Amino acid sequence: MRYNAGSEVYTQALAQALAHHHEVHVFSRQQNKFVPDYALQKEVDPTDPRIALHIMNLPQSLDQYRHRSVDEQFGLLLDQLQPDLVHIGHLNHLSTSLVFEAHRRGISLVFTLHDYWLMCPRGQFLQVRPQNGSDLWPLCAGQDDRTCAERCYARFFSGALEEEASDIAYWMHWVQRRMAHIREVCAVIDLFIAPSHTVLQRFRDEFGLPANKLVYLDYGFHHERLQGRLRTPGEPFTFAYIGTHIPAKGVHHLLEAFSRLSGQPLLHIWGRPLGVETDSLHVLLKAMPVEVQARIRWMGEYRNTEIVQHVFNHCDVIVVPSIWLENSPLVIHEALQARVPVITANAGGMAEYIQHEMNGLLFAHRNPAALAEQMQRLVLDPAFAQRLGERGYLGTDDGNIPAMTAHLQNLERLYEQVYARRKEGA
Repeated sequence: MRYNAGSEVYTQALAQALAHHHEVHVFSRQQNKFVPDYALQKEVDPTDPRIALHIMNLPQSLDQYRHRSVDEQFGLLLDQLQPDLVHIGHLNHLSTSLVFEAHRRGISLVFTLHDYWLMCPRGQFLQVRPQNGSDLWPLCAGQDDRTCAERCYARFFSGALEEEASDIAYWMHWVQRRMAHIREVCAVIDLFIAPSHTVLQRFRDEFGLPANKLVYLDYGFHHERLQGRLRTPGEPFTFAYIGTHIPAKGVHHLLEAFSRLSGQPLLHIWGRPLGVETDSLHVLLKAMPVEVQARIRWMGEYRNTEIVQHVFNHCDVIVVPSIWLENSPLVIHEALQARVPVITANAGGMAEYIQHEMNGLLFAHRNPAALAEQMQRLVLDPAFAQRLGERGYLGTDDGNIPAMTAHLQNLERLYEQVYARRKEGA
């Protein structure tokens, strides 16, 4: 509940749905530097008091991936609660080895793959160090120990040329150990759920997860939170970005593309201010013409339950310009349910849910000029944008995205299957 990105929003929505028929506990983390590492506190979710939260504090050691103290406290919690099943949303900033605590106790384990973190130590197959100065955050072709060391962990090198070989060797060994450990973690997971075919295929074909342990299941949504969109009259044609202010989300490409547009459209940038990242975007903005700056508005953070009222009622198009190969962006689904067209890249899970000129527009991935071209089409023809929005989600005849009720029924069937298999093998 302390974080408002896609995996957290989905997990909270799922927990709220589960709480109608099940006892639900959430083991999560916070980063409070005034509290010791590994301090555990119990709360309830303020949106639903039926959901118990067990919050581990990890401000100083969040870059580690294994924490014995986290494992021990998770094991004690399992002994106290005696759960039938553990559903993992992510292990980053917790401890990868906590899965062994559940496995030793014969507890079923399900894992939703929100990104590539299991097969890529940084989660998004984006390299930190560019091979040349013009291609910031280049895409990575696949996990390789030496590439990881040279392109992502070079930021931890000493900087001395005579020590570079030993630095590379150290981080290659670190990555190798990390990946070997992750494979041990994956071996005890009963089932992996992939919300996009892109993610499923990469984990199956590149990482080697067994096909019988992988299943595709798109996210589920509370439809009642996405009803009643009524575009506010009298406002200029408006693009909206919803997300964190980080390079991976491509918001800097969106600013560049918007600066190329003719006409008088607006751009609303939604998302919690993020320190130096947000400040850097403002620096980019200052280099643009004053008349462009005047049409870009920083809207701050919004509550996901109020996305229609605060966001969709005040925009005509949602732009998803991510420079990594996104999984199954929640914002694309939410926009389609509200019948708002989407412009996004022709790559990854983004392109799975948008068909060009059917329910949105696609542009060449990581290409601001191509993005500007598609945005300009809708500025010149707002009626076309409205027609695109009417189609909605392509996976259903009525254009509605998967409802949380149906999603939960599918999940419960999967839970029952892995629970039964675990009991049979005990």
